[in-house]
Formats: sequence, structure tokens, C-alpha cells
Amino acid sequence: MKIILWIYTLYAAVLFVLLMLVFGLFIVIPLLVSPRGGKVSFIFIRFWAGIWSFLVGIRYEIHGREHIDPKQAYIYIFNHRSFIDAPVIPMAIRQEVRAIGKKELSKIPVFGFVVSRVAVWVDRKDTASRKASVERLMQILKKGISIVVAPEGTRNDSGQALLPFQKGAFRIAIETGTPIMPMAVIGADRIMKRGSILLRPGKVQVYFSAAIQPGSFSGEDGFLKLADKCYNRLEAMILTHE
Repeated sequence: MKIILWIYTLYAAVLFVLLMLVFGLFIVIPLLVSPRGGKVSFIFIRFWAGIWSFLVGIRYEIHGREHIDPKQAYIYIFNHRSFIDAPVIPMAIRQEVRAIGKKELSKIPVFGFVVSRVAVWVDRKDTASRKASVERLMQILKKGISIVVAPEGTRNDSGQALLPFQKGAFRIAIETGTPIMPMAVIGADRIMKRGSILLRPGKVQVYFSAAIQPGSFSGEDGFLKLADKCYNRLEAMILTHE
């Protein structure tokens, strides 16, 4: 059985790279030509993710899209349990978005070059890098483009529903007045299990809830209260649907 999983994983990895080479230029060029080219780029990102997922047998079931106003920018927060979350984001979110990612990923040949156009890289060990990424995210939101953040800060390999939240996203929400959209990803860790690089076919379910408005949170500890509310909402969504 394990040999079959290794063959399947190798097939999925090779296919991922081939499709990236096919769609890479179509993703990069619109953003180089115009700052507004992101919408076109994200069409091709969804093609990339959708075709790859179909050919490797990964299916998606999305619930709660009626809570999303396509004309509104959001800070999407999600539970990060698997590396497979990368294709989940463009398959679940139909808006143009920018995601925050670990700086180490930018060094991967071709992948780093392509994804750099739609990601904000951060070195979490570097205070200056974290500060610069926050400023970049705020500028993106001011342009009306949504951002995606995993507030746990790293992949959750524990048995808990969520790790403690880092607070940067909630400071940004209050400072920019941007609503937070909780996004519970269920099943991704069964496709790529914790501590393993092996993939398997399966279904990922994504649940959105009503947006959480930051307007009622103020004062020096307002971002802490907002983070707690978002944590409780996302945790409840995960426990309800798992």
C-alpha cells in the first residue's frame, strides 16, 4: 500500500510542476503588465489548482459562499493543518487574494518566482520582516484586495483543533476596518497526514461563516478581544463539521 502511495505522490508532484510551467507565465505576465492584472492571474491560478486537483483525485465541497460579498475585501483566516492548503485557497475563494507565506518557499525554483507575484513573504524570526509584511498587507487591503492568513502562524501538527493565534491579522483588521472571514478547512490533513509527505486522493470540505466586523473592538486590548472571538468562531466551526 505504501508503495502505491509513493507512486501516487510522485505522480502528483510531477504533475504539479508541469502544470506550473504551463500556467506560470499566464499568472506572472498580467501582473507585470498592469497592477490590475491580478484578476486575470487568479483565473489561471484556479485553472492550475483545479486541473491538478481533478487529475489527482482531490475534490472540494464548499459551504457558506453566500456570506461573501464579492465587492468587499476580507481578511480570510483558516486553520492550517496540511501543505495541501495551497490549492484549497484558490479553489474555495473566488476573489482575487494575496496570501502570506514563509520566506523559505520563495527560494524554490520556478515556484518561488511565480508565487512571489501573489504572495507576501515573511521571515517570522525577523522583526523587520514581520513589520514590513504587515505594512504590505495593509496596502493590499487599501486597494480592495482580500488577504489570506493562517493566524496559527505555522502548520498545526497537534491533536488540538487550533493552535494559539498570532495577533497581527487582528491588528490589521481594526486599523483598516476590514471584516474577518473565518474559513474552516476540513479533511486536508487526511489527504496529507501530519508528519508525512505522502498524498492520497480525497475530499476537502470548506466552510465559511458570517464575517466578523472589527468596528466594535476598540481600545488597547481590542485586537486581543477580536482575536479571541475569531478563535472561538473558527474552533466551533471545525468541531462542528469534523
